[in-house]
Amino acid sequence: MAQPSPPTERKLVVAISSRALFDLDESHRIFETEGKEAFCRYQIEREDEPLAPGVAFNLVKKLLALNGELPSPVVEVILLSRNSADTGLRIFNSIQHHQLRIARAAFTSGDSPFAYVAAFNAHLFLSSHAQDVIQALDAGQAAATILSSNPDGNPSDQLRIAFDGDAVLFSDESERIYKTQGLDAFTENEKLAAKTPLSGGPFKSFLAALHHIQTRFDPEKSPIRTALITARSAPAHERVVRTLRAWNIRIDEALFLGGMEKGPFLHAFGADIFFDDQKGHCESASPHVATGHVPHGVANQVS
Repeated sequence: MAQPSPPTERKLVVAISSRALFDLDESHRIFETEGKEAFCRYQIEREDEPLAPGVAFNLVKKLLALNGELPSPVVEVILLSRNSADTGLRIFNSIQHHQLRIARAAFTSGDSPFAYVAAFNAHLFLSSHAQDVIQALDAGQAAATILSSNPDGNPSDQLRIAFDGDAVLFSDESERIYKTQGLDAFTENEKLAAKTPLSGGPFKSFLAALHHIQTRFDPEKSPIRTALITARSAPAHERVVRTLRAWNIRIDEALFLGGMEKGPFLHAFGADIFFDDQKGHCESASPHVATGHVPHGVANQVS
């Protein structure tokens, strides 16, 4: 009988959909144009044909590689899929083919799997299905919609993850002022509140889990590097710095771009993935790096 694994709360747990992990564009096209029965038939007939890597494949590979760096595993990746167990067999066969150590999965036969994000104690949920992501965020989970892109990826072994600030790492309290009152009011508010830490956003716990792993390594040799890439500029930078200090969380690089396009800076950083709440920034980033849209906060409210 297999020995039980350590409690998942001790690990960084990432839940991912099959379409984010593998290239399922052709089978999804069949589902959309020919229906569920044709899709199931297509998958079962090809269940021994390995699927090609998807947008988040390299990210998952680097996350799982962290388990070889320390005496006990520090990361678990869980598959959450709208496939059935029947059609999901091709997914698991592909996982084995690519030698990914993914053992746990939930196949929901078309229903949203978002409820299992909390059940698996996941720190992050990545999916290509926007509505599942919105439901997970509404339930208080960190989640992002993976955008289609074909970036080359970071060729190094180091895992590099970049985050936007407001409405991602931090709450959208300051962004609401910017949206409703303009840049001058936002800047004045951030100057007055410079020593008052921002509230945490949906990705705070995920960043904290990454930071916890980083603390187990020499900072000069860490297999993880993080970056904050924000449209903020001075003097609105001070509140961000003081917030991270209050949280006792390390960010390796911080770029305050003052509204400049983020894509070239993400390429320069070599991000394996970037998370942002604003669609425009995500579209700018996706030709350069794998990108997760976080449909959270005032920027995503329908007026």
